[in-house]
Amino acid sequence: MQGGSTGVGYGLKYQARCISDVKADTDHTSFLTGTLSLKEENEVHLIRLSSGGTELICEGLFSHPNEIWDLASCPFDQRIFSTVFSSGETYGAAVWQIPELYGQLSSPQLETVASLDGHTCKIKCVLWWPTGRHDKLVSIDEQNLFLWSLDTSKKTAQVQSQESAGMLHTLTGGAWDPHDFNAISLTCDSSVQLWDLRTMKKTGSIERAHVRNVDYNMKTRYTLVTAEDESGIHIWDLRNLKFPVSELPGHSHWTWAVKCNPEYEGLILSAGTDSAVNLWLASPSDSVVEPTNQTIEPLLNSYNDYEDSVYGLAWSSREPWIFASLSYDGRVVVESIKSHLPKK
Repeated sequence: MQGGSTGVGYGLKYQARCISDVKADTDHTSFLTGTLSLKEENEVHLIRLSSGGTELICEGLFSHPNEIWDLASCPFDQRIFSTVFSSGETYGAAVWQIPELYGQLSSPQLETVASLDGHTCKIKCVLWWPTGRHDKLVSIDEQNLFLWSLDTSKKTAQVQSQESAGMLHTLTGGAWDPHDFNAISLTCDSSVQLWDLRTMKKTGSIERAHVRNVDYNMKTRYTLVTAEDESGIHIWDLRNLKFPVSELPGHSHWTWAVKCNPEYEGLILSAGTDSAVNLWLASPSDSVVEPTNQTIEPLLNSYNDYEDSVYGLAWSSREPWIFASLSYDGRVVVESIKSHLPKK
């Protein structure tokens, strides 16, 4: 099914590529997004969907010193988030806090909770454990995995352990297992690596080239979804890594991002450089002993009213039938998928 956007729009001043659901805000459906301007002062926008769902309201606008390449909201404190940023050739990462009375300040400034120093390679992302309060953070650069102990009250972050992925691999990102805070998946140029954070050792791998993004199924354990440049989307059972459980066609160009719905089983969003967001319904079986050799096409809708590549995707945890997308030209669109939900 093809369809234009019927969603609610919001425009950033500059280019952007990352957006995050503010999961800890249980009173509003809200998102954080940051800009990617090389020459101008960059911005973090806290935006909220109105109670009627008809407009996006800027709740807070904060200056950020550098280009924002990754942004993630803290799952247990709505005022805390992390960014990965760049100033030309150098990269950094930090945890920030929005000032408590930001709505009453004329030009509120972000407060630094902790700088994630220690990386010597290009930093790719910072991960929070998505399921609840946890005093650990993960940061990933092109060669290394860092595990941090974070104390937001004392505003400190200390490296608990770090490990190299090996010189033959260039890491590009990752995801943290919501069912097991010791398990993490890392994407690299030729595979997806599964790691145990207790031992900081690799426990397995999926040999796939050009995986752009991964996400865990929040509802079903051992299920991982991968987005790949040219071969679409694959769903994996982590107990059997030889072949995917099922396969989705993806996008007409690179499939850049994939997100599993936090509440509705089998609902998957994907975004790509074909300027589209696709909504899928896929239900992998519990166990597979033979490859399916089938490409199923459960495409529920394609949102294609974008003028640039779509890099950012975020489901709302508070209202899981709502998602936000962000295209490179700085356009945020919030859509409702209520009409596509399975009938009970």
